Amino acid sequence: MIEKAIEVRTKDGIADGFLYQPAAYGKWPGVIHLTDIVGIRPANRQMAERLASKAYVVALPNVFYRTSKPPVLRSAVQNGRRTHYEAYCRAEGSADPMAMQSDATAYVDFLAKQESVRSGPMGVIGFCFTGAMALRTAAERPDRIAAVASFHGSSLFTDDPASPHTVLPKVKHGFISDTLQRTAPCQRKQSRNLRCARAWNGAHESETYSGAHHGWSVPGSPAYNEPQAERAFQKLTELLAATLS
Repeated sequence: MIEKAIEVRTKDGIADGFLYQPAAYGKWPGVIHLTDIVGIRPANRQMAERLASKAYVVALPNVFYRTSKPPVLRSAVQNGRRTHYEAYCRAEGSADPMAMQSDATAYVDFLAKQESVRSGPMGVIGFCFTGAMALRTAAERPDRIAAVASFHGSSLFTDDPASPHTVLPKVKHGFISDTLQRTAPCQRKQSRNLRCARAWNGAHESETYSGAHHGWSVPGSPAYNEPQAERAFQKLTELLAATLS
């Protein structure tokens, strides 16, 4: 496996990150891996590398490049709850809907130009906060994005006129697998998120992960649930194999 540090030029600056690809010579489908709100850290890098081992070229951009180098919240966590909250708000605020759509094109174009990426459909994956970013990326670039997956995505269906679910009609060639958990503290929010998939009459699949808590798919997370994370990874690889071949 090959790991490369990357810099993606966007309208607002340069997003740092990593690129993973098989060591063998060849061309493979491209996949954009968007992190949760904590940003790039060893767990995300391992996840991206594992996906690349399934014969993909995986870009792992720092989606919070406007405010911080990765990991976004590490120093904030060490300095206390209030600092953590303030850092969270800065990170979240730096990636509003317009920024997500602008960055989407930069990430897709960057990945498409890689020598190891073959022409044709790509995929995008979002976790937690970036579930919405994954949807917006697929909507912004339906010419290239054929598969979109959101794992424990947050606020995918809201009352805001700019709610992520409103972009779904633009996803003409996509497939959404929105994997969400239903546990008591999150049940109302997650049931609204499930409406996001139902609001789109394109090809999609929704699953609930009983007993899992928010953040369950990322190793090292306090909510990490290995059996459910493995189930999610299996669903992801099935989705990509079916849509990017």
